[in-house]
Amino acid sequence: MARHATKKRNFPWTTKIDGTQIRLRLMTAADKEAVLEFARTLPEEDLRFLSFDITQEAVVNYWIRRSEAGTWHTILVEADGRLVGHGSLIRTEQSWSRHLGEVILLLAPEARGKGLGSILAGEIFAKAEEWHLMKVVARMAADQKGAVQVFEKLGFNAEALLADYVIDRNNRTHDLIAMSYDITGFNE
Repeated sequence: MARHATKKRNFPWTTKIDGTQIRLRLMTAADKEAVLEFARTLPEEDLRFLSFDITQEAVVNYWIRRSEAGTWHTILVEADGRLVGHGSLIRTEQSWSRHLGEVILLLAPEARGKGLGSILAGEIFAKAEEWHLMKVVARMAADQKGAVQVFEKLGFNAEALLADYVIDRNNRTHDLIAMSYDITGFNE
């Protein structure tokens, strides 16, 4: 299983990747328009299987409210002053799964393959530890091979495959894969 650094970091912070200045910061209500613009420029295949339609203003408003309430934690990634991705940790609100968090990582196509996903995952894992979560889960359509490979590389393991569990915008069903990472293995 992969291990990730979990030092507590203050936001915002910057780093350079491939000569580009990258800024990571926490999402605020002032980011609504930037998030909508980012979402609306993503390819259809990136939006097809998201749990929430982040191209819709009402959904982004809900996302911001959950972040302000402290049950969702979202880190935005900016390059050249433009939003190019986010990493989110969603704390489960049901009492029987309060030890779980859901991870969502989404990067613009031009920001992929540069290590940003690993950086975001490390920050999300640090927040999961801070929240005393035991396990984080990522869900995606099984035919999203690239996403599955990214999470496998991060140390996630497949736990379940649910047939015809998600439906796309064209009303076609797809299998859902649930992958998880055991947070409790961080500090051996």
